[in-house]
Amino acid sequence: MLLAVNIGNSNIIMGGYVNRELVFESRLKTETAKTEYEYAVMIKDVLAVYECEYRQLEGCIIASVVPQLTQVIGKAVCLLKKVKIMYIAPGLKTGLNISLDNPAQLGADLVACAVGTMEKYKLPAIVINMDTATSMLLLDSERRLLGGSIMPGVLTGLSALVNKAARLSSISMEGDVPVVGTNTESAMRSGTVLGTAAMLDGMIERYSEYIGESCTVVACGLVAEHIVPKCKSDIAYNRTLLLDGLCAIYYKNV
Repeated sequence: MLLAVNIGNSNIIMGGYVNRELVFESRLKTETAKTEYEYAVMIKDVLAVYECEYRQLEGCIIASVVPQLTQVIGKAVCLLKKVKIMYIAPGLKTGLNISLDNPAQLGADLVACAVGTMEKYKLPAIVINMDTATSMLLLDSERRLLGGSIMPGVLTGLSALVNKAARLSSISMEGDVPVVGTNTESAMRSGTVLGTAAMLDGMIERYSEYIGESCTVVACGLVAEHIVPKCKSDIAYNRTLLLDGLCAIYYKNV
C-alpha cells in the first residue's frame, strides 16, 4: 500500500492506495508541536480504522507546506515500517513544465493538484484548490504551468471577519444560501458562498480570456463542495485530486 500525505496549514490529509486505487482517505489536524512518535500512533490508528495494517505499507509520498512537520511525518511513517519516503521537491519527475519566475516557490500541494489534473482531464485547464488559501493555476495544452492566483481561503476570510467584527459570529455554509440575506446569518452565508462563487466565475472568465481558449476547470479542497454548485461556470469537483496527483508522481519516480 502507498500512503499519500498532504501536510497543509490546517489539516493533514492522508490517502491509502492499493494498485493505484484509493482505498481510504482521512484527515488529521495539523499540530506542529506533536512529535514523530505521537504522529506515528495517530497514523497507525487511522490505518486501523480502515482495517489496513501498517505492515502493508510499501511506500509513502509527502507534499508539505508546513516545513516544521515535513520530516516529522516522514519519520513517523518510518517508525511504523521502514519504507521509501518521497517528498515533493525540485528534482522529482512530474511531467509538469513549471513556467514561473522561480519554480521552487510553487507549493508542493499545488504541484500535486496540477499533476492530478493532467492525469485525468483535458488540457488546457484551470485548477482551483480551496483550502486555507484559495489558489488557482493555469495549465496549457503543452503541460506548462503558466502561473496562477492566490486569494484568502473561504474559512480564513470568514474567521477574520468574525474576529474583527464584534457583533458577527461564525456560520455554517450548509443550508439555504439566499442571494439577498434577510438576517445577519443569511447575509453572511450569501456573501461567503455566493460572493466566493462569483469571484471564481470572474477569475475563470479572465483566465480563459488570457489563454484565448476555453478551459477545463477542476476544483478540490475542503470547502469546494459548498462553493462549486453555486458557480455559473462548469466546474468539475474532485475531492481526491491532490492525493491522486501524489500517487501519480510517486509511480513516475519508482
